[in-house]
Amino acid sequence: MSELPSRIGRYAVSRRLGRGGMGEVFLAYSSAGSPVAVKVIRSDRLDPVTRARFEREAAIARTVIGTNRIARFLEADPYADRPWLAMEYVPGYTLKEYVQEHEVLPVPLVASLGALVVEGLEAVHGSGLLHRDLKPQNVILGADGPMIIDFGLAAFVDASSTHDSLSTSGMVIGSVHCMPPEQAAGNPRVTAAADIYALGTVLLYAAAEHFPYDGPTWQAIIWQITNPEIEPDLTGVPRRLLPLLRRMLAFEADERPTIPEVAAACAELLEDASISPADARLALIGRTAGRHPDLRTGQVPSPSIEARLDELSGRGDSDADGPLDVPPAAPKPVEAETPEKPEAPEPPVPPRKRAARPPASSRVAAELRAAYAAQPTL
Repeated sequence: MSELPSRIGRYAVSRRLGRGGMGEVFLAYSSAGSPVAVKVIRSDRLDPVTRARFEREAAIARTVIGTNRIARFLEADPYADRPWLAMEYVPGYTLKEYVQEHEVLPVPLVASLGALVVEGLEAVHGSGLLHRDLKPQNVILGADGPMIIDFGLAAFVDASSTHDSLSTSGMVIGSVHCMPPEQAAGNPRVTAAADIYALGTVLLYAAAEHFPYDGPTWQAIIWQITNPEIEPDLTGVPRRLLPLLRRMLAFEADERPTIPEVAAACAELLEDASISPADARLALIGRTAGRHPDLRTGQVPSPSIEARLDELSGRGDSDADGPLDVPPAAPKPVEAETPEKPEAPEPPVPPRKRAARPPASSRVAAELRAAYAAQPTL
């Protein structure tokens, strides 16, 4: 495993989140402490054409609006020695991690997952882009529901003019298990139907914990995907999901459903189960994000940080009293006129021991109450 970098661009690196065929992903922080996920791209994935295309698509990726199902693309440097991109950090299990560590999802929650991810794809496609690498590892089950990550990598996943085959230096471009036949065959011009197929593999994995095709090598998997005589493996899929998954995993791109048709099919599955989309989403969050350690306990400061804050609060900002620290003088009562007497000297006021000051709002309220109590006519 490579050494952990201290900084990537302007971000301070905290820890490694994962690594894959495209590169490594790190949890890092901005100078203000905002967490981001920074992906460092493998240098052997690049050439001048791909770098330029990535820069263009990264700029377009920032324009995707109308959904909270896509982790926001923040910035990128395609011309760094090791190109990187920064995206919104979403804590939670990936769909693949959740299924492997816990369980497959029941039909209503698979339908909710599909409907929510479709919202994200709809926004992407509406901007004239494709994801091109949707897979269970790229769906995070966060506190607000599923989020699509690794959006903005299209320039690396899609074949360029010089990378028009499936492999470069022996590595496969994209995720073979989730590739539609047209992409697996090396077609560089895929359509929105490719993302529909990939979403079908995601829902299949959520429901049955396997992919439509598998094999000992990527070449064996590609051979199956591109063979129209070999049907996708739908073993273990609940009967109610079969019609939708068969259509989404169709060999021919034009036989797959559209985004609105997938959304309608997921809504129908929820209606058949007598569960509203809102309730299904909350149930999906409760079952998946609710089990993740970071989301179950909440991201709170460590005890040492809390102790330091208490120490600083007790010390105060300054040794001098501010205007809110000095209690207001009580009004003097009106006395009957009497012969003047020499005033006795007031006893010296002992120095007041400084205590941790309460919040300013509490102090002001106490002073006002004292003033009003002393002057009931106000």
